[in-house]
Amino acid sequence: MKATSLNQTHRDRKAKMVDFGGWDMPLHYGSQLDEHHRVRSDAGMFDVSHMLALDIKGETAREFLRRLVANNVDKLTQSGKALYSCMLNPEGGVIDDLIIYFLTESHFRMVVNAGTADTDLAWILARRDEIAPGLEIIPRRDLAMIAVQGPEARAKVWQVIAGSQAETENLKLFQAVFFDKYFIARTGYTGEDGFEIMLPAVDAVEFWNALHAAGVAPAGLGARDTLRLEAGMNLYGQDMDDTTNPLESGLGWTVELKSDRNFIGKQALLEKPVKQQLIGLILLDRGVLRSHQKVMTHPDQNEGEITSGGFSPTLEQSIALARLPLSVSPGDEVQVVVRDKMLRAKVVKYPFVRNGKILV
Repeated sequence: MKATSLNQTHRDRKAKMVDFGGWDMPLHYGSQLDEHHRVRSDAGMFDVSHMLALDIKGETAREFLRRLVANNVDKLTQSGKALYSCMLNPEGGVIDDLIIYFLTESHFRMVVNAGTADTDLAWILARRDEIAPGLEIIPRRDLAMIAVQGPEARAKVWQVIAGSQAETENLKLFQAVFFDKYFIARTGYTGEDGFEIMLPAVDAVEFWNALHAAGVAPAGLGARDTLRLEAGMNLYGQDMDDTTNPLESGLGWTVELKSDRNFIGKQALLEKPVKQQLIGLILLDRGVLRSHQKVMTHPDQNEGEITSGGFSPTLEQSIALARLPLSVSPGDEVQVVVRDKMLRAKVVKYPFVRNGKILV
């Protein structure tokens, strides 16, 4: 099993470790619930070093990315600006969702998911050989990534990285900057403000411990999942995968179809009529919503399925993302099959929670 440079630190803090996509990762450090609430109310930190950064270098970098991903990198004109996108197969299925940072015209940085990193890299290299043979694709396993999230996250990072406030205070969402040995991005996966920070892996333990001393609570995969679900953020392998269409996965905003740019999967998206949507559910009866549970929009009509579900610590009730017919609207009531029982759920527009506020 693979391990990040913080593995021993997690173990020293008595984390419960689990296999996550072939990586030995912390699930929680004692209480997933406490970690969730700490991120919503103060600041928590996540080791996300299992994700892979790829540096894409060469004169044809932009042209390559225009073809490779569904969102349009021509939107990236300012150094440090980031773009969220999906990388599609020719059938329009989602190979992965990722972030691309524009550094210079000949240098972009991409961050891909841990569980798909090897297949992503193989796909990208094969497409590189077809589209832009001279391009350098450099996996940056020498970097660690730590996400510091919550209303107090930025202030606590400024305490730890001396002098960084002046450089990062005015960063907008989806912007990043190099400061000293750190690459600091105002991005995240929790619905709270904060930074995702890349730094040399050899310095990760010292930085993690300094954040902890500044009052940033370690948080594991469990809290990360409940936070992102409340924030209505997709999880690859559950809310979308290589068999699902991004337009039916709540990701239409990441697909740019208007220009004449011909990206991989575009033709399939144009030819497939959209029949379903990703929408939120709040359970009205007692129980817990889970992925793969069937959803009935009419009696005896199994028309949808939950993609992600669980107990929301902020709402104190069960919530879910579900792929349902376009005819379903917020305010409608549906039924979910939970352990052979039909439970009532209300259809809502997600996100459920952002910046500590309940939105449904």
